[in-house]
Order: sequence, then C-alpha cells, then structure tokens
Amino acid sequence: MCAACGIPTHMPEAGTGQPAATTPEPDLATGAPAGARAVPRFAALRNRDCRPYLFGAGLAMMADNIEHVITYWVLWQKFHSPALTGFEVISHWVPFLLLSVLFGSWADRYDCRRLIQGAQALFMFVSIAWGVLFLTGSLRVWEACLLLVLHGCAGSLWAPAEQLMLHDFAGRDELPSAVRLNATFRSLGVLFGPVVGSALLLGLGPTAGIFANVAFYLPLTLFLFRTRFTGHTRDQGAARPRVGVLGSLRVLRDVRSDHTMVSMIILAGLGSFFVGASLQSVMPIFAHDLGAGSAGAAYGILLFANGAGGVIGGILLEVTGRIRPTAKAAVISTTIYGVTSLFFAITTSYPLAVLLLVAGGVANLASMSIGQTVVQLRASAADRGRVIGLYGMSANGLRAGSGFTVGLAAAAIGVHWSLGLSSAALCAGTLAAGAYALRARASG
Repeated sequence: MCAACGIPTHMPEAGTGQPAATTPEPDLATGAPAGARAVPRFAALRNRDCRPYLFGAGLAMMADNIEHVITYWVLWQKFHSPALTGFEVISHWVPFLLLSVLFGSWADRYDCRRLIQGAQALFMFVSIAWGVLFLTGSLRVWEACLLLVLHGCAGSLWAPAEQLMLHDFAGRDELPSAVRLNATFRSLGVLFGPVVGSALLLGLGPTAGIFANVAFYLPLTLFLFRTRFTGHTRDQGAARPRVGVLGSLRVLRDVRSDHTMVSMIILAGLGSFFVGASLQSVMPIFAHDLGAGSAGAAYGILLFANGAGGVIGGILLEVTGRIRPTAKAAVISTTIYGVTSLFFAITTSYPLAVLLLVAGGVANLASMSIGQTVVQLRASAADRGRVIGLYGMSANGLRAGSGFTVGLAAAAIGVHWSLGLSSAALCAGTLAAGAYALRARASG
C-alpha cells in the first residue's frame, strides 16, 4: 500500500513522496478510493463528529458575510471613498495569497482545533472592535484598513486547518462527501449572510448588529473544545516538518512532479483570477443593463441566483453521486463555469441571465470541490496542510486579481467586454491545464 495516498494498488514515485500521475483516482459517486467500500449519500452529515462542524462552519461563514454587509455600508456612509471600497476587496483576499502556505504549515504542525479557534477569536475581536468604534464615533480610515486586514488574515488562517479537520473527521472514504458538503454549507452562509446582515442593520442598527454578529462565531468555537479530533489523529505516525517560511515554500518543489495536482491548483487559480469575486461587484451594472434596475428585487435575484447555484450544485453532487473527482471532471466543470459566465456577459435576456448564474454557481462549486478533493487525496500526510495552503493560495488569493481583469478593465472597455474576455480566457486556460494533465498521464 502507498503510504502517501493509501491506495492498495499504487506505489509512490521514487523521491517525491507524492502519488504518481497514474494513481487510480477516487470515485466521487461512492466517496471512496477505487475498490473501497461504498459510502452512503450525505455520509458526512451522518458522521456525528463531522456534522456539528459543518453546521458551525456554515454559521461562521454567515457571520463573515454579515460583517461585510454592516461594515461596508458604514464605511461608505462615513467616508464615501471608492479607494477604500477597493481596499475592502484587496484586504480580504491578499492574506490568502501571501499567508496560505505558511498557515498550511502551521496546520501540518499544530492542533488544528486551536488554529481554527484562533481564527474565530480573531473574527470576534474584529467584530467587537468595529462595534466599539461605531459606538464611540471615532472610526478613522487607518483603523478601518487595519481591521479589514485582520479579518482577511482570520479567513486565511482558518482555511487549511479546516480541510485537515475534514480529512480527520471523515477519513479517506467519506472525504469527498465532507468536502462538498462543507462547500455547500459555506455557500449557504454566503447566501444568507447578506439577508441576515441586512435584517440586523435595519432592525438593530450597525452598532448593535455588529455586536450581535459575534454570537454566530460561538457554536463552531465551542464545538472544537468538545471534539477529540485534532486534524492529525488518523495520521499520528506522519512526520511533522518544522514551521518556517522557507520550509513552507518547499511544497512548491515537491508537488511539481504530480501533474494532476498541479493542474487542479492551476484550474482553481484560473477561475479565481479571471472571474472570482468580480461578479458581485459588477452585478448592479448588469442589473441595470438587463432592464431590472440597479436595486430592488430584480437585482437581488441576480445576486441570489449565483449563490443558490452553489447550494444546488452541492446537493446535486451529493444526491446523484455520478461525477468522479478526476482531472477530466474538473476541466469540464471549470469550462462550463467559464462558458456560463461568457454567455451571462453577452445576454440581453434577464430570465436567461438568472439561469446562467445558477448554472455557473453549480459548475463553480463542482469545480472547486472536485479540485479540493483530488488535492487532499493525492497529498502526503506530512505535507497535506502545505499542499492545501498552496491550493488555497491559488483558489482564494488570486480572487484579488479579478478586480483587475473584470473591474478595472471595465473602465476602459466596458463591463460586458471585460467579463466576456475574462471568461473566454478562463475557458482557454482551462483547456490548456487539462491538456497538461492528460498529456502527463498519457506519457506516464
């Protein structure tokens, strides 16, 4: 049996510690490696250890988005600064770009429960700090920038440790179910965060609302005091490399021989860089151009449609169980995401635009959950956190780039052209990444 991937028929490549490019890939339909036992649908929800984590993570993600709703509104009302609005996006994603691999090495080395609790504590501190500054009326731009950066750092600290906890809760057989259901619950948090945030803003006001938001971080934080899983209980014999920036970057050298893993990291980065977080920021323009107005229910439906697609996608993947986590599946789903974004950019039909956003949300969740699963299953136990950090650096950190490829480019050529060209570039890059993975596999 291969010590790196746990698949009985596979032997690792000499000197890499990574599975060879010809590793039998796990079956997403059963949630298990090839030849392993069948796993029931919604297996992670049946897991009494994983289930509370999924609900707690969904609430914490909702709290993350509630904070955005309240603080972004207050910052615009107080400063009316477009530059600060741009910094809000940059500060959220750049920490993922700069710190994900380092935080992944921390997840490899330390108790992941405490890392996640540290991230949740930082989230809560930031919310409380916002509340104090709102209450005293003393908020200044530099304080806002600092809190925005700390919020982004909390998210990047949470991400690698979370994936190791999912692996520890579920094991290899149930990991695909855990990854896609975790993505689904996070999508629910993203979907309902603006709704609950708006209700708190209107019902309690920004100060009381931001203080109340702290409560949504508590269930996950308290649950982690109760669980025995640390992120490492299934891999207790694995070596834990020292933590350090240079040591963390060693993973770049270690994974380059695994073309499937590299292609998953590239695909995640392509989707984030070319489309990423830009759709929400430009949605008012599309709503206006589609004749729906830049505000109101029709605009809200466009925002809701993309998030709903992620939730629908996660449920469909879990219920049908017909898509395997392979490079081919990731390439197809990422291409569909690019194509739906392209047609959304050029359509003049509001109903078609809504359908394209839902389909794009389904494809994007499929792409990300498949990529995340493949990367986790192919990573060695000793370097799993670093590899996940590298994937997160690409999947999340490069979202800041969509502000340039779609946002800033729109000022020169228009938002329809900028999103259309970015989506076409995503499709072309996806096909190139797929050819890279399949060519390496054919030669292996």
